[in-house]
Amino acid sequence: MMHRFFVWTLLFVTWPIGPVFSEEATIDPLSFNDDVRPILSNHCFACHGPDEKHRESDVRLDVPDEVDLDEVIARITSDDPDVVMPPPELNKPLRTAQIETMRRWIDGGAGYDQHWAFVTPAAVPVPELATTAIPSGVDSRDWDDSAIDRFVLARLAAKHRTASGPADKQTLIRRVTLDLTGLPPSIDEVQAFVDDDSDEAFATVVDRLMASPHYGEHMARYWLDLVRFADTNGLHHDHYREMTPYRDWVIDSFNDNLPFDDFIKFQVAGDLFPDPSKEQLIASGFNRLHLIIDVGTALPEESFFRNVVDQVTSVGTAFMGLTVQCAVCHDHKYDPITQRDFYQLYAFYNNFDGAPETGRRGTIDFKRGLQWPYLELPSDEQKAERKRLDKLVAELGKEEKKLKQKKEKDATDEQNLKDVSERFAKATKQRDALLLQIPATLVMKERDEVRQAHILIRGGYDQPGDPVQRQTPGFLPPLKTSGADSSEVPTRMDLAEWFTSPEQPLTARVTVNRFWQQFFGVGLVKTAEDFGAQGQSPSHPELLDHLATRFTASGWDVKALVRSIVMSSTYRQTSTADAEAFGDDPDNRLLARGSRFRLDAEVIRDQVLCVSGLLNPEMSGKSVKVPQPRGLWETVVMPSSYPNTFVPDEGDQIFRRSIYTFWKRGMPPPQMTIFDAPSRESCIARRERTNTPLQALLMMNEKQYFSAAMNFARSLRARSDLTTTQRIASAYQTITSKMPSDAALETLAEAYQQFEATYTADPQAAAAMIESSTLAAVRAIDDSTAQIELAAMTMVVHSMFNLDRIKTHE
Repeated sequence: MMHRFFVWTLLFVTWPIGPVFSEEATIDPLSFNDDVRPILSNHCFACHGPDEKHRESDVRLDVPDEVDLDEVIARITSDDPDVVMPPPELNKPLRTAQIETMRRWIDGGAGYDQHWAFVTPAAVPVPELATTAIPSGVDSRDWDDSAIDRFVLARLAAKHRTASGPADKQTLIRRVTLDLTGLPPSIDEVQAFVDDDSDEAFATVVDRLMASPHYGEHMARYWLDLVRFADTNGLHHDHYREMTPYRDWVIDSFNDNLPFDDFIKFQVAGDLFPDPSKEQLIASGFNRLHLIIDVGTALPEESFFRNVVDQVTSVGTAFMGLTVQCAVCHDHKYDPITQRDFYQLYAFYNNFDGAPETGRRGTIDFKRGLQWPYLELPSDEQKAERKRLDKLVAELGKEEKKLKQKKEKDATDEQNLKDVSERFAKATKQRDALLLQIPATLVMKERDEVRQAHILIRGGYDQPGDPVQRQTPGFLPPLKTSGADSSEVPTRMDLAEWFTSPEQPLTARVTVNRFWQQFFGVGLVKTAEDFGAQGQSPSHPELLDHLATRFTASGWDVKALVRSIVMSSTYRQTSTADAEAFGDDPDNRLLARGSRFRLDAEVIRDQVLCVSGLLNPEMSGKSVKVPQPRGLWETVVMPSSYPNTFVPDEGDQIFRRSIYTFWKRGMPPPQMTIFDAPSRESCIARRERTNTPLQALLMMNEKQYFSAAMNFARSLRARSDLTTTQRIASAYQTITSKMPSDAALETLAEAYQQFEATYTADPQAAAAMIESSTLAAVRAIDDSTAQIELAAMTMVVHSMFNLDRIKTHE
């Protein structure tokens, strides 16, 4: 009896993460996936779910007909503290609505449905236009052209809600320009859009932005988060790693609109194409983005195991949206991923032809951030010079060896040996210096002989169990091999084809959800990293499947998908709403208004540099070390770390876009992490968003932002055709894409006068500000009156940089 009590105690031990709008679930038909599964998953599956080895009393609730469900109701509704579930001492009683949901489900027959994400998406009929959800005063034709809008309106109508009207044109062009390029629109671009009354005005803007090279830079940033791209290895020593050609390939892929199925195949198996192109080999570097420990820190076998687990985790997150890593030590507790499933995926990556740890210090490859296998990408001039120096080094080395082997040496021989040795050292040094300049990147390479994989008992690298073969999870559609003989060992190419096959239910859904998340701040599935039982159900499941099936039918056309999203009236809604609307749906899960959320760190920094005229538009190349407070690296590096000191770059390189910023995993750029950028030590499908005082301090005290304000103020002073008030208005318009209200302009003008008075009374303070600038054009201003005016305008511009509009997607 006590044992039975213990079993039922374990059934309900934590608060559930209820479905969206769970308070309304009791008046709607129950959905097992939306209403019941979240309760079972959060209360029961840890002890009574898919994990067979840790299942209590052989009772499971993740499948039908395995338990007396009436007993569940008896327990959760009991008043007896010795009987009620969960027990009182856990302080986690079920809410009344949750108990009622369970009762209704059981009374209705306790039907189970397969988890929605594991069912292959099918084409969904587009709903009729729900005119009752269209906002008053808006032409219904504006909502009739897009299937996205019809799905959204249907959901709103079912909830007796209405959509919002369109955003004003200044807000809309700012929104879409930031969303597609990560940069703000210019005054001229805003005005041209405002003046264009044609029906194609917005489409023209969208097409222009998607044709910009800045589009690829912005789109690539999200992918680099997902695949944990960084410029160092992570872990203890966190040595330098060179993979910037991979980053540049991702940028080019988005700009060139590489079909996303090829985008996946090139990364998973680019090295396995019959005659792989340079781009395919670079893309295969995706498999080398995992953390790498320093040689000698752990046993190579353990390092290899950790690397492969990291690789499998990355493909699970990026292409399946599943937490497959939870099955390293045992069967997954919530999803039907067995430990065998995990190690069958592991087997695909168990065959890397390279060392599992960093190379030895002191070698030229180590200084280059390279570890075999890698691909060099020299220019024609570098190829020729490399050939010359290789030949010279070989000849001198041979001559030196010959002289050293001579048994009897006279004075002439000794001098010749000295001369040759010096020339050999000089030529080697020249060659090494050249090698440091030649671009290169890590790539994937398969062993000729397939290494046997095993289930590792309890996730112990040194505890092999049953052998396993390469295969995909058993609860998903089967893998097909490309060879004529079905008995052939599957390859990573077969795995890549499986990810993008029509039957695979996850990849397309996961992908379109992440793209949706970019534009609305949250995905249709909020838990973009987890489409399993512990993840949230989609807010608009039919819309998600529609987007997924259309995406694959289009040939995985990313630009077509993105264009359909931003051209929808759903996207173009105003983000303004009354308090009641925000209260009813604070996260905007019904999409009844435009999304409003804090912008990412890179967008904040890049727009400040852009409007100030400092942004360096140079693309590609080595990552740049942007100035940061002294001593940060010293808190995390070891004496033997390479590099172990932070040396910032100089000149206009420090004003390049944030995507080119050097990313040290142990200490990422503080300008980014303070605004919630990840360390890139793990795959991040969605960033958290916080609002902290430290963010305000960064905006006010970051030297680069102050330099930007000073440079912008300098350019405003050069506008001799404008009055001071007109300069302020122009600055406000440039920064926010809107003209200031009379009240705002008056406040800013008064602020300027106050700052001017302050610096007039203390001209040395103004001079000190100018002299401290890193910009030569600013330091060249030596007239006292000009310095006072520049200092005052700098403070006003700097204040504008701290406006909420700079940091917020509206």
